[in-house]
Amino acid sequence: MTTVIKKDEAHKLIDKMPENSIRDDLIREIYVRQIIEKGLADSKAGRTRDVREIR
Repeated sequence: MTTVIKKDEAHKLIDKMPENSIRDDLIREIYVRQIIEKGLADSKAGRTRDVREIR
């Protein structure tokens, strides 16, 4: 599953970052955002497991 980040969303993300940020910081932010969005989509689709089941 590939998540597409729109150009305006990328600009907003970059604008929120500190001035001394580097490319790796941006890549990390995009990655974290994708993981969160995937988790939310899984949750909405009912693809979750109970903590007790995992333990």
